[in-house]
Amino acid sequence: MSLIPPPLSLYVHLPWCVRKCPYCDFNSHEGRGPLPFDAYVDALLADLDHDLPLVWGRTVQTVFFGGGTPSLFPAEAIDRFLQGASARLRFAPGAEITLETNPGTTEHGRFESYRAAGVNRLSFGIQSFDDGCLQRLGRIHDSGEAEAAVKLAQDAGFDNFNIDLMYALPGQSLAMAEHDLERAFALQPAHVSHYQLTLEPNTVFAARPPEGIPDEDAGWDMQEHCQALLAEAGYAQYEVSAYARPGRQCAHNLNYWRYGDYLGIGAGAHGKISLGHDDRILRRWKHKHPTRYLADAGTVAAIGGDDAIDPGRRPFEYMLNALRLVEGFRLRDFEARTGLPGHTIAPALEAGIARGWLARQDDRIVPTDEGRRLTNDLVSLFLEG
Repeated sequence: MSLIPPPLSLYVHLPWCVRKCPYCDFNSHEGRGPLPFDAYVDALLADLDHDLPLVWGRTVQTVFFGGGTPSLFPAEAIDRFLQGASARLRFAPGAEITLETNPGTTEHGRFESYRAAGVNRLSFGIQSFDDGCLQRLGRIHDSGEAEAAVKLAQDAGFDNFNIDLMYALPGQSLAMAEHDLERAFALQPAHVSHYQLTLEPNTVFAARPPEGIPDEDAGWDMQEHCQALLAEAGYAQYEVSAYARPGRQCAHNLNYWRYGDYLGIGAGAHGKISLGHDDRILRRWKHKHPTRYLADAGTVAAIGGDDAIDPGRRPFEYMLNALRLVEGFRLRDFEARTGLPGHTIAPALEAGIARGWLARQDDRIVPTDEGRRLTNDLVSLFLEG
């Protein structure tokens, strides 16, 4: 089998935020004093120039500005980057361009400017519409500011936007989780990300867990109840924590989960590129700290590491992504994206089917409801040797 390069995305990491949330394990840094927006855009473009030889001739299907809090960056900086990137790379017509935004970091008038710069999708990090929950999460906004920010974006012409919500929050009941969804539905988002609070290593919450986190059974009740509410409201689940109206799935994240390729630029950004000419899959990441990144961007010194994914690891990597999707995967896609023949995973597939974790549907292998509940156990079937 030969490796066929899949669709290509561009991930851009903007690392600063107003205040680091106690549950956050992303590469984010509290901004102190004026932020170096112009210098950082220069660094991003230099970083992109350095990685371009990995993707000569390929078309970018999606762009995603993640953080940190990308909406801290003025629209002029986003515009300058997109103009520079589109001069270096071919962008697909109508490419999805997403900007993460947090209420409280976008003033009136900025959404129109983001839209003029080419951003056509927004992702609002709201997490909850309950002011008490927001305070316990360390968020800088309240529910009123969250609703106002979404409405400002709608006034600016955005109808393709996501609302991020978390459940099993400190002090949260089932009724409160339901109320969060009702408040979200009233704003008519195209997409809802709905995921459970987890205590990630190296976070404040992991070191000092807050009181009142619902137990495992209560969290499971919230998940099942909220999934039903989302379905009733017209949001179809297509991934473990992602729900969308018809045709409004996040194309960028779908490319991740289908084991697509992506350039990762910016401080701490990770990328994955298939190099079909020599059947290699390369993972590359950049140094995390913004100061070091600004000094080294565009040189080998900015690269935190390169990791070639050997064939033995590819089945596990592929399934770690694809089995998050309700749609599962097709065997021919596995072969194209990994460069491996389908028979290499036949024993693991049969084991998954025998345990009731996988099922065959026409030409697809899909995770069952039980398989989605036991994702870690399911994916572990594909570990090497």
